Amino acid sequence: MINTLGLAKALISVPSVTPHDKGAQDILKTHLDAAGFHCFDVPFGGENGQARIENLFARFGTGPKHLCYAGHTDVVPPGPEDKWTYGPFTPHVEDGVLYGRGASDMKGSVAAFTVAAIKFVQNHPDFGGSISLLITGDEEADAINGTVKVLEWMKNNNHIPDVALVGEPTNPNHIGQEIKIGRRGSLNGHITVKGKQGHVAYQQLADNPLPRLITLLDRLAGHTFDEGNAYFLPTNLEITTIDVGNSATNVIPAEGRASFNIRFNDNWSKATLMEAITNILDSSKLDYEITFDGNAESFITKPGPWSEIVASAVEKISGLRPAYTTTGGTSDARFIVKYCPVIECGAVNDSIHQINENAKVSDLNDLTQIYEEILKRYFEIT
Repeated sequence: MINTLGLAKALISVPSVTPHDKGAQDILKTHLDAAGFHCFDVPFGGENGQARIENLFARFGTGPKHLCYAGHTDVVPPGPEDKWTYGPFTPHVEDGVLYGRGASDMKGSVAAFTVAAIKFVQNHPDFGGSISLLITGDEEADAINGTVKVLEWMKNNNHIPDVALVGEPTNPNHIGQEIKIGRRGSLNGHITVKGKQGHVAYQQLADNPLPRLITLLDRLAGHTFDEGNAYFLPTNLEITTIDVGNSATNVIPAEGRASFNIRFNDNWSKATLMEAITNILDSSKLDYEITFDGNAESFITKPGPWSEIVASAVEKISGLRPAYTTTGGTSDARFIVKYCPVIECGAVNDSIHQINENAKVSDLNDLTQIYEEILKRYFEIT
């Protein structure tokens, strides 16, 4: 029988740098198919210059009580490979720690749930419900031909679950600290202020846009959008770039550009936030142009029966009662929440996307037990 460490090492050995799967999902299919799961290849993209994205959906059972695990086999680029102690795609265990790209984000978690699910259906073949895995190869990049489109396919083929579990790494330092019940939304803004280029010694013949741009940015940076709420921190705006396209110190630039990112809680939607930002800028009475982009709304699965099942399973295995949090970046849970309640529970995130990414073997084994315990509690197996 497969074990979590062995499967994690097999997955890490595949250089599935987004958006190229390189056969990582085939490894999962081999084990899931042998255990009686019905596996479906659900690729998207591959036209108009887009990369073809491999996606896998696997389901065991046809019962009406349906739990879906969502994860991804794509990983971020490894960076300079000579900086890795053991090589990003050469999984290595040293002092009880597994090293390799994807160990914590999130091939370790995918391996843990796969092993837990197979063990569960082998031990409880007549549990009466359905277990599925939605595994995408498009989470770390554009996220346009992955989970969001597989969910549409699932809806059209009667595979929408009742609850979902996303295996993103949720713990700051050790297993049992946190589970995610939501995430903040993300919105980018790009401001342009136009002027007239000229020599700094003849300022009367030019029009410097930078003082106006600075005024606009100061208004945004100094604005309090909200105070947060019971589940979310306050909405936060950070200025990320300022550019004038000018390296000469004796030239007044023709225009100034700046970008910002705002992480927002569920007091806002993208639409209401864009309106608020525009009103703040308009109050300056200055001329400017602004564009927005970003596809991540905030979301929340408020504490209830599903979060309690996950939290109590984590507590039983780890000995810790996990905190409910909504911090961190975006995840594919933002797509899933439109269909069913979703909770995120995974590995430790203190080395994700870094050189020498790693996960403790004991943590991955604990995570496997947590996932199996979640299945037992959800399907009421005593």
